[in-house]
Amino acid sequence: MKETLKILLSSLLGYALWLALAFYALSGAVSAQTHYEHIVAKDGLTKATEYVNAIRDNIRPELHSKLAPYVSAIRYAENGGKGREYGILHPRVKPTYRSQAGWCAATVQKNYDRWVKAGSKGEFVVFLGKRYCPVGADNDPNGLNKHWIKNVRRLYAKHSR
Repeated sequence: MKETLKILLSSLLGYALWLALAFYALSGAVSAQTHYEHIVAKDGLTKATEYVNAIRDNIRPELHSKLAPYVSAIRYAENGGKGREYGILHPRVKPTYRSQAGWCAATVQKNYDRWVKAGSKGEFVVFLGKRYCPVGADNDPNGLNKHWIKNVRRLYAKHSR
């Protein structure tokens, strides 16, 4: 009887620990989302398909894993509304999710190439931020651009797992 009780208690303890770990993981504390999963979570599957197409069409395949997380990090940092999701304000950009994602991805790729050509000095996110979201820009009357680099850096770390 004592032996059966020991087995039962140790089994219950094991199940309780497993259940606690499962709840902890489900709460998001342990989850590591990919850049794609972050976009799905924010914008849904349809927009995530447009995001993937933008990455495929504008970022060279060998750089997808390195640069795509910047695009999703920018999406989160910009947090733009419909037609301005990625913060692209150029007059030739159509106010659609796909156009925004495409211009963002192309901007990331082009500036990565420029950064490499310039000798890869400093962090790429700083190089990109000076072009994508410059401090002191006319379209930033409240001075919020000063937060862009640190925000994208932090989000990139989360999205590049």
